[in-house]
Order: sequence, then C-alpha cells, then structure tokens
Amino acid sequence: MRAFAMLRIGEVGWIEKEKPEPAPIDAIIRPLAVAMCTSDIHNVYGGAIGERYNMIEGHEAVGEVAEIGNAVKDFKPGDRVVVGSVTADWRTLDIQRGWPQHSGGMLRGGKFATIKDGVFAEYFHVNDADMNLAHLPKEIPLETAVMICDMMPTGFHGVELADVEFGMVVCVIGIGPVGLMAVAGAKLHGAGRIIAVGSRPVCVEAAKYYGATDIVNYKEGDIAEQVMKLTGEEGVDATIVAGGEKGGEGLSQAVKITKHGGTIGNIAYFSPAGVLPIPSLEWGAGLGHKTIRGGLLRAGRLKIERLIDMVKYNRVDPSRLATHVFQGMEKIEKAWYLMRDKPKDLIKPVVIY
Repeated sequence: MRAFAMLRIGEVGWIEKEKPEPAPIDAIIRPLAVAMCTSDIHNVYGGAIGERYNMIEGHEAVGEVAEIGNAVKDFKPGDRVVVGSVTADWRTLDIQRGWPQHSGGMLRGGKFATIKDGVFAEYFHVNDADMNLAHLPKEIPLETAVMICDMMPTGFHGVELADVEFGMVVCVIGIGPVGLMAVAGAKLHGAGRIIAVGSRPVCVEAAKYYGATDIVNYKEGDIAEQVMKLTGEEGVDATIVAGGEKGGEGLSQAVKITKHGGTIGNIAYFSPAGVLPIPSLEWGAGLGHKTIRGGLLRAGRLKIERLIDMVKYNRVDPSRLATHVFQGMEKIEKAWYLMRDKPKDLIKPVVIY
C-alpha cells in the first residue's frame, strides 16, 4: 500500500509498505479523512521521539472498517468510525491504575507514528477495536469528525487538568486548534472570563467565537505583564498551556499569572531535551500552592462516544478548525507542509480521501 512517512529525522516522503493484518481483537481501517497535527511536525523536524525510519505519519483519522479480527464484536466491515489518537492496550495493569493513555509505559497509549505506523496510508491498524473505535453518525461531516480524534479531547483534557469551575477567570496560552478547543471547553465548564493568548487573526476570531472574552497578543509585550494588568494584578484562577513550547516559555508564563491556590493544566508538547523553567519567585519559592498538572489526553471508546454526542447535539462545533480542506489522498503532502509552515490563514488542514 502507499503511505506518507517519516523517512528519517528532518525528511518525509511517499513509500510503499505491506498492508497491515488484524489480530483477533483488532481492526484494519480504510481512512476517509485525516488531519495533520503540530506534534507530527515536532517528531519529524525536532526529533522529539528520536530517530524513525519509514514510519508512517499521522494520528488523526476517521475511516471505514475494512477488516476485523475474529474476536471483534461491535464493529463490522463497512462501519464508519472515529479513531481516537490514543489507542490504549486495555489488558494492562496501567488500566487498573487508571491511566489508559500510559498503558504499557509512559505515553505508550499514543502509538500512531511513534511506536507503530500511523494513519497517512491506504489502510492502518487499530488495536483492540471494540475499545478504541466509536461509530460515526452519518450526520457529522468528515472534516468535523476528524477533530474528535485529538483536538477536542486534548483541549478538553487541558480544562480537566486545570480544574476549571463556574465563574473562574481562566487563561489559555496558545490558540492553535488544541488551544481553541480548550477555550470552548473552559466555556462549557462555566468559566466566567477567558483570556486567550495568540496573535494570528484567524485564531483570534475563532477564540472569540468559542468563548474568549479577552485577547492577549504576545507580540505586543510580555504575556504575564499583560494578563496581570487585565486582572488588576490579581492573576487568574486557572491556566491552560497549549502553546509556548519553545524553551518552555508557556509554562513559565503560566506560573507567573496563576494565583496562589490555582492550577495549571499543561497540554503543550515540550521537547524532551532540556529542563523546563519554573520561576521560583512567582511560585512563592516553591511554596505558593500553585499546582502544575500535565497529561496526554484520555483514551478509549467511551470518551470518544461522549465527544461525538457533544458534536451531534450541538454543544460544540469544531468544524471551524478545518480552514483548509483538500480532496484526495495525494494532497497529504501539501497539507503536511501547510502544517509545518503555518501560514496566517491556517488553523488546521484536513484531507478527505
């Protein structure tokens, strides 16, 4: 089969690979739509996960079941499905500990394009189909549905990590597609005031659409100084870090603007190399009761089914994220370089097969 792959650090291209086969509880999926993610770019050009050779890229896809193993019960060939970007191994002790996203080891629930081939191919493999797939209703368009794989659950997980409650003042640092879903999630959780940090006009307008009450442009001055001024020097109750990965700047700014007793939810993907900066003074020399929590999105069928219902019943509309929609698998390459270069009018590229 044909696939778009990481050839080595810094290089991508088209390759031919053997079509995968399902184990008894697994499924083979034929993609209907895929989307590119910033973490794909980090892995290839930043070497975030180390060297990979001919590793098929991509972890966001909705598709049609092509084959199933003989022990799969709830899905059959021809079913349209949403595939979560994290596909846990549900028969591991990590599940009993409550950490499906880390089943088999830290971060190992996020298999696609890290420890196994990803979804930018004619077919891809999904482990434990009954637990990692969710049926896609016909009324949800493909370019909307593909946002349920990663963007919605990751953005919403940032809100969960930050313990957002009714009436809180919340800051979201970084309003790319994940940060925009964090803005939407904070509004759904009842945040009173939502300060969004970003600069690109298309993202700023989307942030306002999803519920941001204030915009801070990091190009117009220090983020912390601007947020503190907006809040009368009080700071915010909770901060969601969805950007500022370079040098850990987003995390550093979050510590500065979050009140004592507040919580920081980090969903930014920092480089594994180096040390993240935590400003000691603003953390009360380590005694300021500022909680920092960072985590990969939670996994599994139930989570994805609940997010599908939120879209189906008009609680949230992630379709605005899909600013560039292409037709045909061959357009993956064009969409890839758009995600790498991030032109001003881009939020997220999607390819419909």
